[in-house]
Amino acid sequence: VGYHQQVGQEVREDYCLASGIQINRRLTGGGAIYFDRTQLGWELIASKSDFGLNRILFPFFEKICEAVIKALRELGVEARYRFKNDIEVGGCKISGTGGVEEGDAFLFQGTLLMDFDVESMLYALRVPTEKLVAREISSARERVTSLKRELGHLPPPGEVKAAISRGFGEVFGVELEPGGLHPYEEDLFGELLGYYASEDWVYGQEASSEETLMLHSGCNTPGGLVRTAVSYDPVKKRLNSVLITGDFFAFPARTIYDLEAYLKGTHRDGAAERIDEFFRITDAHVPGVGPDKFAEAIDMALTKADYLEMGMLHREVDSVYTVNARLADIDRVNTLLIPYCSKPTDCEFRNGKGCSVCGGCPVGELYDLAREQGVEPVSVVNFEDLMDTLKGLEREAAGPYLGSCCEAFFLKHEEDFKSVDLPGILVDINSSTCYDLGRDQEAMWGTYENQTRLQVDLIHKLLKLKGASRTAVQ
Repeated sequence: VGYHQQVGQEVREDYCLASGIQINRRLTGGGAIYFDRTQLGWELIASKSDFGLNRILFPFFEKICEAVIKALRELGVEARYRFKNDIEVGGCKISGTGGVEEGDAFLFQGTLLMDFDVESMLYALRVPTEKLVAREISSARERVTSLKRELGHLPPPGEVKAAISRGFGEVFGVELEPGGLHPYEEDLFGELLGYYASEDWVYGQEASSEETLMLHSGCNTPGGLVRTAVSYDPVKKRLNSVLITGDFFAFPARTIYDLEAYLKGTHRDGAAERIDEFFRITDAHVPGVGPDKFAEAIDMALTKADYLEMGMLHREVDSVYTVNARLADIDRVNTLLIPYCSKPTDCEFRNGKGCSVCGGCPVGELYDLAREQGVEPVSVVNFEDLMDTLKGLEREAAGPYLGSCCEAFFLKHEEDFKSVDLPGILVDINSSTCYDLGRDQEAMWGTYENQTRLQVDLIHKLLKLKGASRTAVQ
C-alpha cells in the first residue's frame, strides 16, 4: 500500500491471508499495487546534487522513465512516457512509477509488468472494479499490458535487467557497475528490517490526515452507463487518479485512458473545466456522453467526501450510496430495511419479518435504535420482498428509507431501486457476501446460508443523523 493509505481500505486482507499474499507499506505515496513474481521492480537512489537538482519535478520523472523506455524499445516494444508518471504501450500501462525525497537524497521506483495476473490483482486489492465480473476484469485487463503480451513470449529477467541498465547508462551518460552494500549499509539494513516487517510499520500510518479516499459513483446517459472511481485527497482536494468504466463506446479506443491520465492531480473545483479542455484539444468522441456527463459522474463520487463534515470517518464515506437524491437533501428517514442474511443462521426469525430483540445479534440492537429515532424497522427476506416493500412505501408516501446491501447487489439492481419514487440511503455490507462467493442467486431467493455483517456503527450514525427524532437526540 502507498505510504498514506489504510490497509483495510485498499486490500482484501482475508483473501491475501488465505492466498499467502504478504501485505506491506512502501515509503512512497500513491495507490496500492499488487506485486507478484511476474513483475520486475527497478529503483534509482541517488543524491539530488549529483544531478544539479534542488527538487525532483515532473521533467526529471520523464527523464528517468526515458531510461526504461529505451530498454523496452531495445526489447522490441514501442513504449512512451505518459504524464505524469506512467510508461505505456499503445495507451496501456506497462510501468507505474513514483518517488520520495528526504534531504539531498531521493528514491524513484517503478514496476515493469513482465506478465500479469489480473484476476488475482482484482481479488487482492479493493480496486474500483469491485464487482469482479467478466466485463470488469476485461476492462482492467485492457488498461494494462506486459512484455509477454506485447512480444508473444516472456524474455529472461536477466535480459530485461541488462537492457534497463543500458537504458539508464545512455540517458544519464554514466557507466553502471555491479556492486553491493557497504558494511555500514548492511548493518543499518539488519537493524531496520524488523521494523519494516512489523505491524507498527504496515498499519502504523492508518491515522494519517493525508490518507486518500476511494470514491465510487454511477451515472446513466443516452450513450450508456458511466461509472467512476476516484482516488481523492481530501486535504489537498485533488484527484489522485480516476478510473472510468461503463457500457458506452469511445473513439478513438484510447480516449478514456487518456482522459483518466489528463485528470491526475486535478483540483476538485477544476475537474469539470479540465474535462471540457480535454475534449476541446483532442479528437475524442463518446457518442451520447458529453463532457458534462463525465463531470457529473465524477462530481457524484466527490460529493461523498463531504460526508466527512457530517461526522463520518474516512473509511465510512464510500460505504454509503444514495438513491434518487443526494445525502444532504434527505432530511430524515422513516423506515430501516434490514436484510434477512444479517440474522444468525439458527435464528427463528432468520427468514421472517420480525425480530425478538433477544440481544443475540446486532439486528435487535438496530430494531431498538430505529424505534428510539422514530424509524420503523422492517426485515427483508428476499429480492421480491424488497421490491414489494419499497413499492408499498411508495404507495403510502412513507418517505425516505435507510437500508443495507453489498455494493455488487446495488450495482446490479440500481435501476430497480431508482424505479421506485422514493429517496433512499444504502450502507455497504461489511463482510464477504453472496456476490463475492458466487452465490447471488441464493440471495435473490432468500436462501443464502451465511450470516453477513452489517456496518452497525455507521447505521447508528445515519439513524441519529437522519432519524425522525434526531433533534431530540442532538
